[in-house]
Amino acid sequence: MYVAVKGGETAVKNSRKLVAKARRGSKNIPEIQAEQIENQLGLAVDRVMAEGALYDRKAAVHAIKQSQGDLVEAIFLVRAFRTTLKRFGNSRPVDTGKMKVLRRVSGAFKDIPGGQILGPTYDYTHRLIEFEDEPELLQSQGDPQGDTGGTPGEKNEHLTRVVAILIKQGLMNPGQEELIGEKIEDLTRQPLKIPASRSVRLQAMARGDEGFLLGSAYSLQRGFGLDRHPFLGELRVGFVEVMVTPPELGFDIKVGEIKVTECFMINRNNGTKEDAPGFENGYGLVFGQNERKAMSVSLLDRSLQNSEKDSDNKYPARSQEFILSHSDNVESSGFVQHLKLPHYVDFQSELISIRNLRKKHWKNRKKKDESHL
Repeated sequence: MYVAVKGGETAVKNSRKLVAKARRGSKNIPEIQAEQIENQLGLAVDRVMAEGALYDRKAAVHAIKQSQGDLVEAIFLVRAFRTTLKRFGNSRPVDTGKMKVLRRVSGAFKDIPGGQILGPTYDYTHRLIEFEDEPELLQSQGDPQGDTGGTPGEKNEHLTRVVAILIKQGLMNPGQEELIGEKIEDLTRQPLKIPASRSVRLQAMARGDEGFLLGSAYSLQRGFGLDRHPFLGELRVGFVEVMVTPPELGFDIKVGEIKVTECFMINRNNGTKEDAPGFENGYGLVFGQNERKAMSVSLLDRSLQNSEKDSDNKYPARSQEFILSHSDNVESSGFVQHLKLPHYVDFQSELISIRNLRKKHWKNRKKKDESHL
């Protein structure tokens, strides 16, 4: 046993050396720099920050480099780094209504207050690989503008929300007030408990795996839990201020800005005997620019809100247990990949059990055949 342990230890060290060699690649090629990852792989950095539950571009960049671009591994590294950081206070709730908008679209209304702002997105690009180093669009002159008069940046603060139009007309109820305030459960400080409050559900999905949430939201659209077509009320990408109130000062101070994506999804509600018909909304907010995820979260938020009223949750996307317990890619990745660890003793017990069962099977088969004779 000691020899096996020593041999295994040497193999692990050699494996780590091979990882470092593979990560560096050919030394005839210049090593990729952190600045290149941050500026040219920005959407990957945004995803790692969101699912790593830490808004730290430097940490996300180095995690991506260290993991050779394996984003799930990078997210794991960021989560691990996050546990080493000291908590020194809570920020005030961010005011997304004062967002410095880079991009803002609505699928429900053509004309919205402030106009549609297309901003930076791949929605309108051709899905053709550009093998040239500098696409033709980079050679064009001028500053890109919004689609209908909106200009990305600071001038677009205080844009009226699209859902506010429906609320003003009495067609949609205002948002839940308990989501705004200081007494909010912190999922990073306590384990997930089912059933979970809406604030905890939104926290869990905000740092959940994009692919899982996207697939679950897609299942809703295909009829597995959603019986009406949803509409994109509003999607915003931009910067919001982070404010804190130091006890020694007693007033708010700005400590920085973070880039976020916010989404409101609208669903029709035919009403009941007690409630008038109208519209309901689902909400999603994530770090960085990640529109697929924000839209998926808003669809699932609406579905999970409906599941609170309807006990018949036969579809996965309407089950808190299914969505919240399986959306964390760090936990799910660890549970799946632990199968690569030694399970020699367990498998030996399986072998013994199968061999005994086979002996019993053939013995009974032989008795059955002899009885027919």
